[in-house]
Amino acid sequence: MTGDRRPLLSRAAHDRAHLARSLPDPARGRPVRVLTVDPQRTVPVQEGPSGPALVWDERPELPLGAVFLGEADGVPYAAVRGERSLTVNGRPVDSWAGLRDIGADLGDLDAGLLAEAIGILEWHERHRFSPLTGEATTVERAGWTQRDPSTGVEFFPRTDPAVIMLVHDGGDRVVLGRQAVWPPGRFSILAGFVEPGESAEAAVAREVEEEVGLRVTDIRYVASQPWPFPQSLMLGFVARADGEQEIRVDPTEIEEARWFTRDELRAPDGRLAIPPSISIARHILDLWVAGEL
Repeated sequence: MTGDRRPLLSRAAHDRAHLARSLPDPARGRPVRVLTVDPQRTVPVQEGPSGPALVWDERPELPLGAVFLGEADGVPYAAVRGERSLTVNGRPVDSWAGLRDIGADLGDLDAGLLAEAIGILEWHERHRFSPLTGEATTVERAGWTQRDPSTGVEFFPRTDPAVIMLVHDGGDRVVLGRQAVWPPGRFSILAGFVEPGESAEAAVAREVEEEVGLRVTDIRYVASQPWPFPQSLMLGFVARADGEQEIRVDPTEIEEARWFTRDELRAPDGRLAIPPSISIARHILDLWVAGEL
C-alpha cells in the first residue's frame, strides 16, 4: 500500500471555488481551460512519458453552456458537451477515453476534475425538465443550479448515496458475491443503495441480510468515493459476520456468494477476478488483504 489511503476517484487537487459560481463571470476575466465530454462520456487524452493526461481547450472566456469546475494555481477550468475531434485547439488527441478507462492513471488534478465534470454533466443530461411543471429548466450559477421558469423553484445537483461493504468473519475470510451480468470469475464485495429515512449503517446491515442472509455487527466506516455513473456516492464500510451463519443468496440480487480467504485473493493465477483499481471495492479489498482494516 502507498501512503495515500484515498480511493483513486476521491483524489482532487483543485478548488471548486463555489462562491465564484454566482458571479457574472466565474473566471473573472481569465482564460479558461475547457474539457469536452462527448455523448459517450469520453474525453480527449494525450499520452505522455508519465502517463495519460486530459487535453484541455484554452478559451479566452467561459463558453456558453459550459459548467464551471473551479480553479487550480489561478487557472479556471470548465466542462462542456461536444463531439470528438482529432485535435483540440491545435493539440493532437491520441484517444478518447472514459473515466473508468483512465481515471486510475491520471494525475490528481485531472482525476478530480474529470470525476466532477462527468458527474455534473450527467445531472444536466438527466434533469432537463422541471419535476414540478414539466417545463424546460433554465441553467444558472455557472451550471450548478436549474430553475423552473414558471414557479422559480431552484433545483440542485443530486447525489444518490450507496453503501459498499466488506463483510469479514473477524479472521481470515471475507464474503464476496457476483452478479450474473459480470464476466466469468468476477467477484466483489457487497453493495446497495441507501433508502429514504435510513442511515448508512442501517443500509449496510439491511443490504447484507437481503443479499446473502447474514447478520452483521461492528459496522465501521472506511472511506467514500464518487461514482458518477450516473450520480452515486459510494460510502465504504467493513462489517463483521459470524462465520457459522449460512449464506443464503437472494437470486434477484446476486448469482453467487461465498467466503474467500486472504490467500485466495492474493493468488496470481487469474482464477478469481476482483474489481479494477479504480473502484472503491478494490481499495477496501486491498486494505483488508494487507491487514490494514
